[in-house]
Amino acid sequence: MILCLDVGNSQIFGGLFANDEIKLRFRHDSRPSATSDQIGVFLKSVLRENGFDASSVSSIAIASVVPSMDYSLRAACLKYFDIAPFLLEPINNSQLTIDLPNPNELGADRLADCIAAMHYYPGKELVIVDMGTATTFDVVSADKRYLGGSIVAGLRLSMDSLQLNTSKLSSVEILKPNTAIGRTTAEHLQTGLYYGQVGLIKELTKRISDEAFQGRQPIVIGTGGFAYLFEKEDVFTAIIPDLVLQGIRLGSSR
Repeated sequence: MILCLDVGNSQIFGGLFANDEIKLRFRHDSRPSATSDQIGVFLKSVLRENGFDASSVSSIAIASVVPSMDYSLRAACLKYFDIAPFLLEPINNSQLTIDLPNPNELGADRLADCIAAMHYYPGKELVIVDMGTATTFDVVSADKRYLGGSIVAGLRLSMDSLQLNTSKLSSVEILKPNTAIGRTTAEHLQTGLYYGQVGLIKELTKRISDEAFQGRQPIVIGTGGFAYLFEKEDVFTAIIPDLVLQGIRLGSSR
């Protein structure tokens, strides 16, 4: 089995695969100060507590956007699994032509999203919207070229920013409101956050379509922790929660 780890700024999102089937998903806080022992013990314990033997892991693949954790991650894999992990990076990617002035600027998580999207929709024009700490847009042509994208603050980051920088606004639950007009301060925040993202997704997708695909409607894939909130808003062709993990798996097989 292959253990795949998406190491983000807020969380480590992990998945255990048997061939192409995901058997286990888990999350853990992402801490740049974490030691190799802390990481290794957590990984072995989460497998054990879910009924999997760590010895069944034959390979480990990682997409990390936290460089300060890379050494500890690699050391944990070597010490606790006796496996040298594969770190997905633009430099070792052979599946996507990254049409940027500096291809190495593309985050490993976004690269993984693109690789998986091309697997699910081969030969299609694609926009991948990953709704995590940030909401990212990635644009891929039908001939497997990465054309660019956009980054905006995600729902949680926007909420935290409002709370930290205003004196009377407090944190609220992020959800889909019943109406666009809030009646309380909490509802004002919820409608602004939610429908602000809906409008943002629609506007950016339209502009991307015009600029990259001559107005043709691309396949728009939603992924990330908040994508499911928007499944009835007609902004996504499909929502694929495990897109990044599948991309890490596919990218490591090359």
